[in-house]
Amino acid sequence: MANKVYNFSAGPSVLPEQALKEASAACIDFENSGISILSMSHRSKPIENMFAQTEQYLRELMGIPEDYDIVFLGGGCSLLFCMLPMNFLDQNATADYALTGVWANKAYKEAKQFGNALAACDTKSETYSRIDKNLKLSDNASYLHVTANNTIYGTEWHNFPKPKSGFLMADVSSDFLARKINVSDFGVVYGGAQKNISCAGVTVTIIKKGLLGKVNRTIPTMLNFQTHIDAANMFNTPPVFAVYVMNRTLKWLKDFGGVDAIEKVNRSKAALLYSALDNSKVFVGTAAKEDRSIMNVPFVFNKDVVAADKADDLAKEFLEFAKARGLQQLKGHRSVGGFRASIYNAMPVEGVQALVDCLGDFEKKVLG
Repeated sequence: MANKVYNFSAGPSVLPEQALKEASAACIDFENSGISILSMSHRSKPIENMFAQTEQYLRELMGIPEDYDIVFLGGGCSLLFCMLPMNFLDQNATADYALTGVWANKAYKEAKQFGNALAACDTKSETYSRIDKNLKLSDNASYLHVTANNTIYGTEWHNFPKPKSGFLMADVSSDFLARKINVSDFGVVYGGAQKNISCAGVTVTIIKKGLLGKVNRTIPTMLNFQTHIDAANMFNTPPVFAVYVMNRTLKWLKDFGGVDAIEKVNRSKAALLYSALDNSKVFVGTAAKEDRSIMNVPFVFNKDVVAADKADDLAKEFLEFAKARGLQQLKGHRSVGGFRASIYNAMPVEGVQALVDCLGDFEKKVLG
């Protein structure tokens, strides 16, 4: 292949090459056992040790206190959206949800099936282009739910709100380990791993001890977080390979210098790309500047330069132009159109620079 490929997919997304090579090797022979990790019993000592090591990596990298449990589950956040209120929101209790994007709304919709879920804010009328910080909070809410980073719309909570009552719950799927957070500020932190720390197939839920067991309903065994905590994530066959990919990705991050080091690089990458967009005559970012994500950067054509009836054809031309340079998966989410560059931890600065150069060259082509 003539050009190095840079994958800007929003998820599943780019992972460190080192982690991919190690995971690939483990598919043939896991830790010199002569057995593929895909064929090894989850109750074997090597797998149990790998799970314990993965949890320890998470604790070290995120600064997770000992009074928090960590649960690895399949099913994606689409399952967690219902599991969380099922475990934490009683039938007659209230929970506040900050509606800042599609995924926040999906979580909110599921919560309404279990208790009194209220919208603390909702910027749908503005295409979720900003985060409303003036939250309408309940006096007696069990928790406040926020989506830390909005993958589709490119907005991010830079300062997390504090609940009026109860605890703070955050979906951190698309900025997991991309920046430093204080876990102690939250009762629950959760996310799908396929955007920043592993392949598809596993979620991580971090739960402060003492919060479970307070709802007055019968919870099905598999949907009860306490089931998995008591069984040390081995109640049933867990997503072993996805956890191993996470293990290797966390090891890569640890060797890189940890979250502080990667956050510095992430902010530098985001600044580079946003600067190019802010100085472009053809392209323009869509998220409010004060809420811009350091992970997902959506952008569109400047309507003052590109006529509406020309935009679709020109968009196809730009995507082909970028693809020819090895820049792939830049098409925007189907619900908003345009373009989107997801610049997760494993995206090197060189990839972002290549995109910046591409934007500049395409602009020259458009403007003549």
